[in-house]
Amino acid sequence: MHETFSQRRGVTRRSILAAGAAAGTVAALGPVLPAAPAAADPAGRLTGADWFADPARAVRPKFRWWWPDGLVDPDEIAREVDQIADAGFGGAEIAAVHHSISDTAALDTARHGWGSRPWRDGVEAALQRAARRGLTIDLTLGPSWPTAVPGVTPDDEAAVKELAHGQVLVAGGTTYDGPVPASVRAAASGVGEQMLLGVQAARVNTAHSTRKETGLDAASVTDLGDRVRDGKLTWTAPDDGDWVLISYWQRGSGQQPEAGPHSVPAACVVDHFSAAGTAAVTGYWEQQILTPAVRRLLRAAGGAFFEDSLELETNGLQWTPALPEAFEEHTGRPLLPHLAALVLDKGNQVFAFEAQFTQEIRHDFWETVSQLYNRHHVSALRDWAHGLGMRLRSQPYGLQTDAISTGALLDIPEGESLGFKNLDDYRCLAGGRDMAGHTVLSCEAGAYAGSAYSTTWDRFLRTMGGAYAAGVNQTVIHGFSYATAPGVSWPGFAAFSPYNGAPGYGESWGPRQPTWRHVADISGYLGRVHAVLQSGTPRADVAVFRQTGYTATGIGASWFTSTGVPLGWTHQFLSSPLLDLPNATVRGGRLAPDGPAYKALFVEGDFFYSSSPTLALADAEKLLAFARAGLPVVFLGAFDQALTPGVPADGESGRLRQVMGELLALANVRRVSDKTAVGAALAQLGVSADVRYPAASTVLNAHRVTEEADFYYLCNGKHAETVKPAVAAVDHDVTLRRTVGKNTVPYVLDAWSGEIVRLGQYSEDGDDITLRVRLQPGQTLIVALGRPGLFAGRLGNRPHAVATDADRALFTEDGLAVRAAAAGTYTTRLSQGRTVTTRIGDVPGPLTPTSWKLTVEDWRPGSSAARTEVTRHELTLTQLLPWSQIPELADVAGIGTYRTTLTLPAGWSAAHGAYLELGQVSDTCRVTVNGEPLPAIDRTHPVADLGTRLRGGDNVIEVEVATPLVNRLRITNPAVFGTTARQPYGLTGPVRVVPYGQAQL
Repeated sequence: MHETFSQRRGVTRRSILAAGAAAGTVAALGPVLPAAPAAADPAGRLTGADWFADPARAVRPKFRWWWPDGLVDPDEIAREVDQIADAGFGGAEIAAVHHSISDTAALDTARHGWGSRPWRDGVEAALQRAARRGLTIDLTLGPSWPTAVPGVTPDDEAAVKELAHGQVLVAGGTTYDGPVPASVRAAASGVGEQMLLGVQAARVNTAHSTRKETGLDAASVTDLGDRVRDGKLTWTAPDDGDWVLISYWQRGSGQQPEAGPHSVPAACVVDHFSAAGTAAVTGYWEQQILTPAVRRLLRAAGGAFFEDSLELETNGLQWTPALPEAFEEHTGRPLLPHLAALVLDKGNQVFAFEAQFTQEIRHDFWETVSQLYNRHHVSALRDWAHGLGMRLRSQPYGLQTDAISTGALLDIPEGESLGFKNLDDYRCLAGGRDMAGHTVLSCEAGAYAGSAYSTTWDRFLRTMGGAYAAGVNQTVIHGFSYATAPGVSWPGFAAFSPYNGAPGYGESWGPRQPTWRHVADISGYLGRVHAVLQSGTPRADVAVFRQTGYTATGIGASWFTSTGVPLGWTHQFLSSPLLDLPNATVRGGRLAPDGPAYKALFVEGDFFYSSSPTLALADAEKLLAFARAGLPVVFLGAFDQALTPGVPADGESGRLRQVMGELLALANVRRVSDKTAVGAALAQLGVSADVRYPAASTVLNAHRVTEEADFYYLCNGKHAETVKPAVAAVDHDVTLRRTVGKNTVPYVLDAWSGEIVRLGQYSEDGDDITLRVRLQPGQTLIVALGRPGLFAGRLGNRPHAVATDADRALFTEDGLAVRAAAAGTYTTRLSQGRTVTTRIGDVPGPLTPTSWKLTVEDWRPGSSAARTEVTRHELTLTQLLPWSQIPELADVAGIGTYRTTLTLPAGWSAAHGAYLELGQVSDTCRVTVNGEPLPAIDRTHPVADLGTRLRGGDNVIEVEVATPLVNRLRITNPAVFGTTARQPYGLTGPVRVVPYGQAQL
């Protein structure tokens, strides 16, 4: 049971689960210049030390930290906080999730459930250690998901509700005499009360029928509520066709949080659309969880309360008792006469009126639901969290609600890599965030179906590369599991594995994984990307107005998603409520000039309602005001015949056409009838992208602006990972626009090493800077355009190379140099117009190691579920092969160290450098040369610049490689992992050392 403070004396995702120094980055960077001390602050200035090289904890990635409810030990909790901190992460979110445990009775929820005293002790231990280590701890609002409260029953006012329906067909001219039609679906277990909301009759009209919906005549709907006596109804149908009797039953849906029970008493999901549901959540926290100690600790180390996606599952229609009143207040019309067009049966619409009218009613209904959710749930929880010194982070999607507008209300909106179908899903939430002036868009990242213990960081990075370009700038990694739980096997508790006897979802990252030895390289890289993408303010080229603000749909924008993005364009989505925000102003031809500063607004038909050219009158009037203030606007479709998205009020349609006529007549407004003409319309309006490629490319980009620099993030990725063919390497020019100062110069920020260098070769044309970009699949590049000396002060405003026939030109500590892999005389044209010739002497050819000593730490089950024993293997290899093809290592997982000796000629000098190309390596790796560790290796393109680390004679190169565990688990747990194919882990190459010569100009 749950103790009160006095007793302590002072102190759909469900549906998804059920279903089953890089040579390629503007060429190699060469010798690196130290960055000037700088750090990003909220105002966008670069002011403190190590903001990029050693990013603050606040911007580092976090973990979703899975607990088996309250069956945790405070000492182990403190150890795990240390493990997360020592690995360079910024915090964790405590979540009660244990899908892998079939015997939930073993969790002893009566004494160790969510919210129990042991659970609270664990939370206190986590917060105490996090405060000491500088981490933040987030807390889910309830056990698992959706948000639920222990002790709330399905019949309580605060419990989640549904509207169920019953139906009986009555032939014309016949009499129905019997009980009010019962619901077509029985109530869930535990639901004892249901209230008859109404009974109606409606004439069948097959002209309005669809493949799944029975057509009805809206004008025939007749209220029969006053004919009900003692639960019975007598009614004679008119003889003008068949009729349907429809009953509406309001009741609790009985939904409980995922994979429960998690508590005693059991928890029931709360009503997310009523004040009562939210009050039950906050009241439980105030009375049962927020001890004085927890309150203090939240202010010291608390981050955010978290709520997962809106997976309110019911066979009927999601409901709340206040909906009829709220609908009438919002629309001026009663709801009950239109309920037939709204009821659902297992997610499917049942009835339909005339198509346009049905569309309008459904739009108005879900718009009302969105308003209730935003007002009573999101805003109320956010304000309550602020009173505790916390923020609210949430995934505001899963129903037909306006997630874009909710994203503007949240402190931190969040998406997910598993449930989001493509990058436009993130761009919806980014529009809400940026129009509201918030900073962070989070992502639940790294869950993959059936990939537990075989997920590689390489796969994770490829997933996140595109998400960052779409607006994400915080990662909550899925996930880190508590060490152990009843009945688990090696390597310990994993929240989602096994799952229904299969490997399950995601990973349980942590020290039980071999790659944890190298994970600080990953956390450092992600933290640096976050540091850049949380600096200053965002910029996006175009705002796409969406009449219906859903996300997690995979539906993008015409032209922009398929054609504009491959040419460098960026866009975000806005919905109607965002047009009322303080940022929704136009200045200098830009919408939200102090935020995303959109250069144009694009409006097309509503994809969610048959692509109809709809606009609310109030929205059309706002767009007219924006256009009159100078904002370019492009309409796609028949907006000269625009319709209201909801049922129009008297005279509203005529007024809308009048406003649209005025809007379309403006010189800075274009209407096109074909999506292929959108780009030309933008060009006619003088609108161009901040980033431009010479032809269609897979390079994605994001732009941030501080007071001192433009930051451009580039990634070679795709709109959706599942789209074939796979991304190929790119090598082409990219043009970036200066928006901060006229004389800024480009710097490359290496997110793997933390080093910043001034770029040595590029061209300028007014506000444009053009550079050559080479990126492997998934590889990223960050370029800053800042004043000379901002990052590399000793270089000042020295001239740069515009063109060279050497392999590349670069800045070194001594000035501009050229580099080439072959001897010769090279010509370089400088930005001042002068041409310089430079001689590079003999350069040895590429060298390939022919023999390797391989030492392997073979990880195996130990004396307990969470303990690992290590067996060592020593091998000599004359050919690099994946471990799965080496008999001694076929079922081995762990850490392997490859050691080779490379003999260079005695004439090797300081004028020579070399690249180390590792080829294929899986999963993580670290390299030392002659005992000196190299900076972190780019996982997406494992090539290192060895600089002057090599010497004449013998040189020892060591490559340490860590693998996932699945190859060992195939043998130790064949019931779960036996069907998984052996994975080709290890260093497979080809490995080459490619020398180069370098000379100063």
